[in-house]
Amino acid sequence: MIPGTTVIYTIHDLLESVNDYAKAGVGGMVVKLEGKNAGLGIFKYRSIEDVYSQSALNQIPYPYVIQPFIDGCRDLRIVALGEYWEAYERNNPDNFRNNLHCGGTAEPAVLTGDQRELCIRIMEQADFPYAHIDLLLTEDNKSYLSEINLRGGLRGAQITSEKYKQWIEKIEVEYCDRIIRQRA
Repeated sequence: MIPGTTVIYTIHDLLESVNDYAKAGVGGMVVKLEGKNAGLGIFKYRSIEDVYSQSALNQIPYPYVIQPFIDGCRDLRIVALGEYWEAYERNNPDNFRNNLHCGGTAEPAVLTGDQRELCIRIMEQADFPYAHIDLLLTEDNKSYLSEINLRGGLRGAQITSEKYKQWIEKIEVEYCDRIIRQRA
């Protein structure tokens, strides 16, 4: 994830982060709420002090993730289903949230070898047999994990809902069979 990304469980965690971000000279911040999708739980603040003020007033529910805001990033969605992989870039020139739900558009994209390897490492670490992975691409061509889900929307994807379901069923059966074999 973006350097400086932190999970905040309590006001005490946030107070530690206030000091860390201030020492590092971090300006804008992004808050990501737990369990929210489609860009509905992503908020931008001018500073960590703004986040602290809202959190101390109980306006931000715990837990949440904070990270430095990086301007000019691009958003890449990867659908990884066994041997089937596809990527598409989501873009919204009028909003830092590039999610399609928030008015963005999608265009097919090609993963670099490094991006594919990053996705594989992320999936292995999370023990996800398949995934929807969002990568944040910086202007200096660095790729960072933004989000990972077992299920995600298919708006913008090339795969049909029918084919998607077939892949998921196949992977889940193979995954369960592998777990059973390992325990036997």
